[in-house]
Amino acid sequence: MTRIDWDEYKEHKKMSVRSDNFERLIEFMKSYYNMHNPDELFDTLKHDDTAVMMLNKHSITSAASMDQFLDRF
Repeated sequence: MTRIDWDEYKEHKKMSVRSDNFERLIEFMKSYYNMHNPDELFDTLKHDDTAVMMLNKHSITSAASMDQFLDRF
């Protein structure tokens, strides 16, 4: 199981042009961990308390809804 390195995320956040924290997190996960699969992304995020709050804010409850979000991303 991959654990999110929030210190590295904070460094990434400084350089990101995105305004939404969840979009920044997805961008970080794609670049830092090379995660592009919605199943893998959702599984990692659902095991982190902070990421779960972000998932809830965007009404992402499954890998399928994560895939829909990524299509718009």
